[in-house]
This record gives sequence, structure tokens and C-alpha cells, in this order.
Amino acid sequence: MLKKLLVVLIAAGVLLTAGTGLWAWQGLQTLQQPVALEEPVLFSVAPGTGFSHLAHRFESENYVPDALWLRLYGRLNPEQTRIKAGDYEFVPGMTPRAMIETMVEGKVKLWSVQFIEGWTFRDLRAALARNERLKKLTTEWTDEQVMEAVGAEGQHPEGWFFPDTYLFSGGESDLDILKRAYNRMTAVLDEEWQNRSEGLPYDSPYEALIMASIVERETGVPWERQEVAGVFVRRLHKGMRLQTDPTVIYGMGDQYQGRIRRSDLRAYTPYNTYRINGLPPTPIALSGRESIHAALNPEDGDTYYFVARGDGSHKFSRTLAEHQQAVREYQLNRRQDYRSSPAPGTLNENSREE
Repeated sequence: MLKKLLVVLIAAGVLLTAGTGLWAWQGLQTLQQPVALEEPVLFSVAPGTGFSHLAHRFESENYVPDALWLRLYGRLNPEQTRIKAGDYEFVPGMTPRAMIETMVEGKVKLWSVQFIEGWTFRDLRAALARNERLKKLTTEWTDEQVMEAVGAEGQHPEGWFFPDTYLFSGGESDLDILKRAYNRMTAVLDEEWQNRSEGLPYDSPYEALIMASIVERETGVPWERQEVAGVFVRRLHKGMRLQTDPTVIYGMGDQYQGRIRRSDLRAYTPYNTYRINGLPPTPIALSGRESIHAALNPEDGDTYYFVARGDGSHKFSRTLAEHQQAVREYQLNRRQDYRSSPAPGTLNENSREE
């Protein structure tokens, strides 16, 4: 009798264990089922969030049917409980287990802000202010405060921030992006300066940056940059004024309304290269690496002039007479779709009114 009872108890224990195991296995299988999401969802994890708290959140937001299964999964896989704080994007088709793995690996959601070649520092600051995901620290700061914060106290801000697309995660600030852009520019400028051509009319990398900004605003046609830089370098060597419209426009500031008049060319500003000798005092725009490289490795040649053809490219001339002929051909009889840059709409187009 005792033996039969023992057999029954053992059998019952085995059945209970098997049943419990099957029940647990079925529960854990729910972590492998895709969550019913119709669109991507942003999920934020605060610093110090525990795995048990996360399990309850998953249950309350219907990612799992019961937090018990997630807690059991954590007990069986303790390395999967080390979730990292941040903002995560859950997309349709993801399973609860995949969501947990994403947070354990720290694959936070990244956003971006873009600085465009040829932009001014004012354009850059406006882009930062418009970005809804960035934490705003510098919006009310002066330019001087910004430069001090990035480690360039006393430096004029124009041109010192590298144009690029910058990725950032939740919690990063506009100052973080500014620091990255400034450090990137100083690194690129130093690298290009170390590999510059000989005999350039620059006393410092900063003067090369000024020239690069002029090249950037004069042409966006990649194969022209070094030729444009060559014209300007030869003019500097010969003591000729640069006479470049983008510097005039920059010096006019808010007074520029899309056209340059003869009176604007005659008016003195520190940036009017029709009136001043040499380079303007600061860059006039953000320069990409290609323009910096061009300024430091200008193309050899014998041209001293160029004029926009109206399709984004330029006609280069050796003599003033040739240049005047090109002006008559391309400027005085402008085609209807005339444009001075290859990407209309991204930058102000240069034009003059007599």
C-alpha cells in the first residue's frame, strides 16, 4: 500500500513539474511574439530604472501579457537585465525579447542636425534652435559666450564649425553639437594645413580658412574649387584686390536683398573686397573639406578673372579684355534660367543691379 502511494506521489510530482514546465515554457514563448505596433514608438528609460519596474511597464503598455514572464526571463538570463538608460525606438515586428536586447546593448535612438556648406554662423544657430530633439542651452547666449564655451574665447565665430550631419541621442544639447563641430573643423583645418602646397600667401591656417569660405561661396562645382582658389591666390600674389561678390554680400548683412548695386560696391565695409586689399578679416561662411583643400592646394594657371556662366559653372579668363568679353556674353545677356550656383534654393544667388 505504501509503495503504491509513493508511486502515485512521484507520478503526481512528475506531472506537476511537467505541467509547470510547460506552463512556464508557454509563458516565455510570449516574449518571442511580435508586439502589436502600428507605427514606431519612442520608449524612454530613465537612469536607475530596474528590470522589475521595466517588466511592469511592458505589461501596462501591452508589450507582454504578464510581467511575470519578463521577470522569469530575467531570472533565467541575468545578463539580459542590465538595461541602459536612453531613448529607444520600437518598430512594428519587434518582439519583447528584441526590445530588451536593444536596451541591454544601448542601441539608443539617434536624431540628426545638419550644417550645410556655405551657411553662416547665424544659419547654423537657427538650425540648432529649430531642432526639437536637442536640449537647448545656448539659444539665449551671445556669440561670444558660445565661443568661450567651445574653447575659443575671443575668436570670431564665423567659419569655425565644420559643416556635416551630426547624430545625437536624447539628452544631448546644442552645446554638445557645437563642440563637436568646432573640434572637427580645427582637426580638418590642421590636417589640411600640414599638407598644403608651398608658396601660399597665408600667414596662418586661419587665413586659409577665410579663403576657403570665399571659395565655398563662389562655387559649388567640385572641379572648379581649386581653379577658383588659384585665381584668388594669384591675385593676392600680384597685389590685386579679390573683388568677389560674396564678401560684399556678407559685409552688407541684412541690407542685402538679393542684388548688389554699384553703390554697394563703392561702399566701404571691412568685407568689401572691391575696396580693401587682401583677405577680409574673418571667414564669411562654413567651409567643407573640399574648399579648405582647394584653398591650400590651388590649381596652377594664368587666369586672374572668372564670371558665372549662368548654369552654376564659371568662365575663367587670363586678361581683363577676355573677362570683359565674358561678362558681356554671360552677364549682360542673361538667360532666363540664369543661376550662379549649382544648387538653387540652398544659398542666395549673387546678382547685380546697375
